[in-house]
Amino acid sequence: MFTGLIETVGQIRAVAGRAPMRLTIASALPGAEVAIGDSIAIDGCCLTVVAKSEAALSFEAATETLARTTLGALRVGDRVNLERALRLDARLGGHLVLGHVDGVGTVRAREPKESAVYFAIEAPAGVLRLTAGRGSIAVAGISLTVTDVDQRQLRVAVIPHTLAVTTMDGFHVGTAVNLEADLVARYVERLIETRGWEEGRAAPSRLTEQFLKDKGFA
Repeated sequence: MFTGLIETVGQIRAVAGRAPMRLTIASALPGAEVAIGDSIAIDGCCLTVVAKSEAALSFEAATETLARTTLGALRVGDRVNLERALRLDARLGGHLVLGHVDGVGTVRAREPKESAVYFAIEAPAGVLRLTAGRGSIAVAGISLTVTDVDQRQLRVAVIPHTLAVTTMDGFHVGTAVNLEADLVARYVERLIETRGWEEGRAAPSRLTEQFLKDKGFA
């Protein structure tokens, strides 16, 4: 479990193999506080530390992870957002993030406006269905607030601090990004989908755009 508050930006030092693919990342995370077997979110994708040195950590990404995320496209020199797993005694400053990517989106617009930079991200229908204006979403592992959403895109406004401490300063039109929908929305949809199963019948999902609007979420 993560918060979407990025601790540091790492740089890909080595990429080896394809199934699994081994990633070695130069990292400023405190090595003494990272152990083999720990979970770390890399651009929002939860991976396990399989090896470590003073200045780098290594991970292995399996076939399913490579197919569903942007990790398979990483190359030496690329920068990635890193966050260690949430401690139960820590403040939850972002939102609950599992590190399980729901889909890959594509940046379609970047527009500086007053005190923020606005990004429009084209997203899969399954992610958009679980996204509401003023709700939360994880973009490349970063906890962000959705400004608005339609049938094709979601939009987020990013403050200068977030641009400075994450990889978002390098996002441009065409950049592919990992997306994770809000955890609560995911379970609400599942509960609605399975309503009536105990009686041996399946009810159609009522989690539609109109339903969210009627409840004040969109």
